[in-house]
Amino acid sequence: MSLAERIRPASGDPEGALVLFHGRGADENDLYPLLDLLDPDRRLLGATARGPLSLPPGGAHWYIVRRVGFPDRKTFEATYAQAGVWLDDLLARHDIPHERAVLGGFSQGGVMSYALGLGAGRPRPAGIMALSSFIPTVDGFELGDATGLPVAIGHGTYDPVIGVEFGREARDRLSEAGADVTYRESPMPHAIDPGFLRELPDWVSASAGARA
Repeated sequence: MSLAERIRPASGDPEGALVLFHGRGADENDLYPLLDLLDPDRRLLGATARGPLSLPPGGAHWYIVRRVGFPDRKTFEATYAQAGVWLDDLLARHDIPHERAVLGGFSQGGVMSYALGLGAGRPRPAGIMALSSFIPTVDGFELGDATGLPVAIGHGTYDPVIGVEFGREARDRLSEAGADVTYRESPMPHAIDPGFLRELPDWVSASAGARA
């Protein structure tokens, strides 16, 4: 079964793709407005997807939360596989190679971006953008090579949902693994910093290899 999706076409032939994954309890419409903000010239195919799980307190989810940082293995594995099939099919349908696709997301969606972009055996993306998120720790899930991979991490210092230590840990872990990490920490709670968003269009364009 594929994922529900929303597509924002490029203005011409797409030079790459920008794929965004929503947070817990939201849906494919939540981050859709960010596609134009992050890719204002519409050089990239934009896409958002809906998490396959419907759980309390409502909305769509990517996995069951039992402990922050450690997604429920059964639901994470099922969603990871399903989202991987969806992403591979999306890029194949539009004839876009993985190495020209930037993956990004907020909260649970950032977790899925890390997983789909860094999971061992997965194709390497153009870059990963993780906002208020963490690298998942799940039995049997391993990370692949991150050398030289552009990664943009944003996190609120006062995040009460996913503590800032998760953002710092991802920054340090990926930097040590050789990734090209851009890190911004903002004095805010579990939310996306508009200031960091204003920095990201250039990062997205450069990561995807879009022409200046």
